[in-house]
Amino acid sequence: MRTRPLKVALLGCGVVGSEVARIMTTHADDLAARIGAPVELAGVAVRRPDKVRGGVPAELITTDATALVKRGDIDVVVEVIGGIEPARTLITTAFEHGASVVSANKALLAQDGATLYAAAQQHGQDLYYEAAVAGAIPLIRPLRESLAGDKINRVMGIVNGTTNFILDKMDNSGAGYSEALDEATALGYAEADPTADVEGFDAAAKAAILAGIAFHTRVRLDDVYREGMTEVTAADFASAKQMGCTIKLLAICERAADGGSVTARVHPAMIPLSHPLASVREAYNAVFVEADAAGQLMFYGPGAGGAPTASAVLGDLVAVCRNKLNEATGPGESAYTQLPVSPMGDVVTRYHISLDVADKPGVLAQVATVFAEHGVSIDTVRQHGRQDGDGEASLVVVTHRAPDAALSGTVEALRKLDTVRGVASIMRVEGE
Repeated sequence: MRTRPLKVALLGCGVVGSEVARIMTTHADDLAARIGAPVELAGVAVRRPDKVRGGVPAELITTDATALVKRGDIDVVVEVIGGIEPARTLITTAFEHGASVVSANKALLAQDGATLYAAAQQHGQDLYYEAAVAGAIPLIRPLRESLAGDKINRVMGIVNGTTNFILDKMDNSGAGYSEALDEATALGYAEADPTADVEGFDAAAKAAILAGIAFHTRVRLDDVYREGMTEVTAADFASAKQMGCTIKLLAICERAADGGSVTARVHPAMIPLSHPLASVREAYNAVFVEADAAGQLMFYGPGAGGAPTASAVLGDLVAVCRNKLNEATGPGESAYTQLPVSPMGDVVTRYHISLDVADKPGVLAQVATVFAEHGVSIDTVRQHGRQDGDGEASLVVVTHRAPDAALSGTVEALRKLDTVRGVASIMRVEGE
């Protein structure tokens, strides 16, 4: 074993960073044995130096992150501060000064991963980021290494624990969205401002990363179609149960049937209870992968939290340190296919549409005509009158698969019918 330690700089010492520092200290001997050399925490960059950080020696704390990554004796920089800047500049500076990087920064990788990859390649360094998607779940490395010889056609998953917790509570307790969100906040699953989670921004960043790796093409955050889940109601769950389904906020990345393009999207969807993702409970994550040779694979586990995310960071740290000892680098960017990302309107989906309609003869025929005019085939229809005798009925239509643009056009045309009082809910159906 080499006796000279590999030096690690840690950028950020919050929930995840503090766990990384703790594990590096308490498991130092094991890490050294697995790597083939000791690893030494050489500096920790923070914004608030006066904050008490148990287990981190005060002499390692600095507020000058730039100086830390420029030291020249740092072998690996672990970046867990998040955001776009200063993280992007710090990472590229680390490459320039001979350090490889382990990052958990999904937002930066989704927005400007190409720049980071290019800088890493230019300076002969590694860029690893297992912790950027799905916390402790081994996912990035299986996609870009274990399945590198296969053709991945679809990646569909639950990649945000907060939203899954909320939807799970709505499904199993009958709670409304606001009530379930309040419980998630009280338990620490939701931030004080949950917008990034419930509006799908967090999941969209992860979808961009997954699509890029799976399809060997560049997919940026702006390429990902996104819908939040704030409009999901208890009535939607009741409808889903009547279909033998539940509702999940899904990140879906697909290769077109002809192989000429890809899509990436995040939105709520009904999925059959028989699908493996339907049984994912509380704040857990799971990702379902479909490949030509491997078939169907599912990755499941805790998708967030200090210790689970730190586990993924340390796994990358071990791999990068091994590469350093062997004077080698791991896989870089694979974007050779250069496939275009199709807009959501071209995606072929199914819809569950709930309408409030006039309770009189001929309404169903009018609605069916609108679907036919837009080239959308109907799978099932359910209609029942209201017991309150207000002259209205509920009409639920489930479509066959059709281009999303055709389905959207159908809904707009339905709104213009005099006999349609309102569109109560619209939701896509996935996972057949």
